[in-house]
Amino acid sequence: MRETEREPAKITAEVTPSLDLIFDLLSNRRRRYALYYMHDQPDGVATLDELANAIVALQGTDSSEESAIANEASATASETDTSDAADSDTDCDQRRLQVRTELQHTHLPKLEDAGVLDHDQRSETVRYWNQPSLEEWLEHAKHKELS
Repeated sequence: MRETEREPAKITAEVTPSLDLIFDLLSNRRRRYALYYMHDQPDGVATLDELANAIVALQGTDSSEESAIANEASATASETDTSDAADSDTDCDQRRLQVRTELQHTHLPKLEDAGVLDHDQRSETVRYWNQPSLEEWLEHAKHKELS
């Protein structure tokens, strides 16, 4: 990561994020799931793959998300004689790849611009920076959404 890319995130991290920014960051389910996972990491660091796996796992616990994914997969799947287990693995791999791509191109840049985390593309690691005003709303959202 270039030093010039870090500067806006560093400046933003020193300033308390506005309520509008906090709600914007929390408005997307996958971004919330990423923040839940990163907030729970003892050192605030995770690889991109760990983060994608955690989001897929959290989505699996959400029955409405799982139903939508299953309906989409069955509508687009070709008629083959493969086993259900192989289809399930393929679907899971596709979801993981989709989540990973979304993270790289949409969610991580947005969170990085807000000063909430740093994403090192070279090492594919993510480091979460504590933001007390965000964490207050994040903990409330997690309690309501995952309890």
